[in-house]
Amino acid sequence: MSKDNITDIAVIGGGASGFAAAIEAKTALPKARVVILEKLDRVGRKILATGNGRCNLSNINLSADHYHGSVKNVMHIIGATPSAKEFFGSIGVICTADTKGRIYPKSNSAATVLSALRLRAEELYISERCNFEATFIESTNDGFRIHSASGEKFPCRRVIVAAGGYAAPQFGTDGSVIRLLRSKGCHTTKICPAVAPLRVRPELLKGLKGVRAKGRVMAYSAGRLLKEEVGEIQFTDNALSGICVFNMAHLFSQYEGKLKLRLDLAADMDADQLEGYLRVIQYQRGKQTTEELLTGIFPRNLSSYITKRALGKPLTVLISELRDNDIRQVVQLIKCLEFDVTGTAPWKDAQVTSGGISGECVDERLQLRSEKGIFLCGEILDVDGDCGGYNLQWAWSSGILAGRSCADSLRGGLS
Repeated sequence: MSKDNITDIAVIGGGASGFAAAIEAKTALPKARVVILEKLDRVGRKILATGNGRCNLSNINLSADHYHGSVKNVMHIIGATPSAKEFFGSIGVICTADTKGRIYPKSNSAATVLSALRLRAEELYISERCNFEATFIESTNDGFRIHSASGEKFPCRRVIVAAGGYAAPQFGTDGSVIRLLRSKGCHTTKICPAVAPLRVRPELLKGLKGVRAKGRVMAYSAGRLLKEEVGEIQFTDNALSGICVFNMAHLFSQYEGKLKLRLDLAADMDADQLEGYLRVIQYQRGKQTTEELLTGIFPRNLSSYITKRALGKPLTVLISELRDNDIRQVVQLIKCLEFDVTGTAPWKDAQVTSGGISGECVDERLQLRSEKGIFLCGEILDVDGDCGGYNLQWAWSSGILAGRSCADSLRGGLS
């Protein structure tokens, strides 16, 4: 095959990690011919949807506690690569942080981020090939041939796989490339949606659809506290949602069938304070029905739900008729509203994939151990972060490292 007909580096996936990898590879090795192969008709569709269109690029508070999975050197990789502010500052995007440490483009627009990435790629003469669905990576004497669903065979010397996981298949990330990599000797860890709502028994949520409440969410298994977070809890017709719930979703893969969520809907009050408040309400509203018992602290739908579930009595009972034990039951339920987790939301409602290609399959440079010349980055690896910019930071950092490593492997081999 003529050298003029072979691409030096092919990046499978035109998303966050793919652009970071392509830009870093071309920057490190300017002579390299770099092409991004994208399954959809345009690149970056998932980038545009991140952070509700604002693109939560990273977080000031980066630590290992926010990452999960079998890739053990996540923080080393993040520490060895530019921060999101540095990387995007180098391509003309100013970043700012909110009060919770979440980093966004100053424009508050994901389109700004994608435009900057594409502009930098264009400046570096990185090509985009859309509507290219990779189905197989064939090894050759010169490197590889990437087969497409349309029958094309794309020759290249090196491959960077940045095709994402299973989450949000509407943006092209349907797990097909993970399946492709199994033919290269890769094995996967257990895969399930993460940064996603958690499903519970629908009958336990009757009347709560659309309700939002602040509180503490605690994840338990076999009586052991696994994780807790405070934030806004959202109720749907069959699931619990909200960022504090999203950050529990990765636990489902490990504790499926044995995971419980306990909600403390009055996290700023202890049980005695809450009981004291209800005693005052009983005195003030004694002539009202129990429908009004909790309307001073919760939305009406939630107030009615708690009262009915705690007491098992009609809401027509007068507040003055409640006994001491009734009050304590209400307090107990507010402080510990428990749900068995029956599953996660469908892939279309998940932001991230928990699981993926095991960390054992790549070396410290993110190169496949089973086949040299193939590098992995982003969500296709078994790394998932909490909600708040952690997953995009992994995309940028792992993409940069994979691009740098890939360029290094070619150094001295280009004419």
